[in-house]
Amino acid sequence: MITPLIAGTGPRPPHTPPALDGALSVWPASTTPLAHGDLAVGGVSLTEVADRFGTPVYLLDEGEVRARCRAYHDAFPEAAVLYAAKAFLCRAMAHWVEEEGMGLDVCSAGELELAVTTGFPPEHIVLHGNAKSPYDLQAALRFGIGRIVIDSPSEIARLAVAVPEGSRQKVMARVAPGIAAGGHAKIRTGTDDQKFGLSLADGSAHHAIARILDQPHLELVGLHCHLGSQITSAKPYLAAVRRMVGLLARVRDQHGITLPELDLGGGYGIAYRPGEPALDIAALGPRVRAELADSCAAAGLPVPRLIVEPGRAVVGPAGIALYRVLAVKRTGHRTFVAVDGGMSDNPRPALYGVRYAPRLVGRTSTAPLATATVAGRHCEAGDVLAGEAELPGDIRPGDLLAVPVAGAYHLSMASGYNLVGRPPVVAVADGRARLLVRRESLDDIRSRDVGL
Repeated sequence: MITPLIAGTGPRPPHTPPALDGALSVWPASTTPLAHGDLAVGGVSLTEVADRFGTPVYLLDEGEVRARCRAYHDAFPEAAVLYAAKAFLCRAMAHWVEEEGMGLDVCSAGELELAVTTGFPPEHIVLHGNAKSPYDLQAALRFGIGRIVIDSPSEIARLAVAVPEGSRQKVMARVAPGIAAGGHAKIRTGTDDQKFGLSLADGSAHHAIARILDQPHLELVGLHCHLGSQITSAKPYLAAVRRMVGLLARVRDQHGITLPELDLGGGYGIAYRPGEPALDIAALGPRVRAELADSCAAAGLPVPRLIVEPGRAVVGPAGIALYRVLAVKRTGHRTFVAVDGGMSDNPRPALYGVRYAPRLVGRTSTAPLATATVAGRHCEAGDVLAGEAELPGDIRPGDLLAVPVAGAYHLSMASGYNLVGRPPVVAVADGRARLLVRRESLDDIRSRDVGL
């Protein structure tokens, strides 16, 4: 039998990072100015990281990751907190979040197998996905993971026949509650006009729940929803609580079953540039818990165990991307600063217009700031890493640029475009740097090319 997901770990010491003002407000709390325009993160000089490991390179502040895990436990002390692996996953990351008492939310057999072979307890893992392959489902059943989130009617029968005789798989039903939230149309997933979930409005969710309950090899333990990404207001989450509790009450009334779990997903917004809004997790947690308690009381339901799934908000602000300037080109009224990376290591600006605040590090400049476009090296006019960036007017080839808030959806979305190879990931903590993921080499690329 599969044991339940980890429960809340109870109160922890509050996490109160030191305030960082101005341009460093979106950087890790460990960021410290050094001489000659350099910065240290996790006690390690950024120029030393670039010199030792080359560029482009991702730097990940382990202390920042762990502190953000603890902040979620503080905000949701009785909830199960799952790290959303799609934001970024490697062996060390899986180890860190497990040590911090978090479960894991995966979207593929690849993410699942990496986590389990690292030693992550499979019973604390949840599998998501709007189109799970047979291999994904087989891997989930083989490893004995804690939950599988059913996202479509066709998954019900496919999963039911795959469960070994004599056992039951715990599942949740993903519901589209009809709430529009998120920073861009391409990352809003709580409405009826996208590919995720079972619609509450048209009855698809009700029909799927009834079908799941008829399957002897499936055990429906709760409902799931995920509204989108980069949500900076508590209101969508509170609305989701009310609608999902309403569905829990309907399940009880129609089927005589009280489901014990409610997963509200993630999507917690972070700031990528100084002055941008971010969701206050410390304030959100009590409001969600209070809304859940009030809604359940009104419906005559016991309060289900809450599950939340932060990803970007845990690892995004802990990451820094470092690039070398290769060329500076002034064309008309525009200045292009071309670097040795681009959309192959960060496709997000090209996909949905994300804006970053790159910073010159490694030398002091007295030149006035000027607006520049930080462009990548790839053969696309849309290969822009940071439009309207404020950089010193004397920026030149050989300079080192640091891009903060680069921990989420960079390496996990990186590609092999132009065969340049994906960057390495370096962890910093307590004044030491260590390689987590090595740079993808030309030998790696050639080894996959087996035909002629």
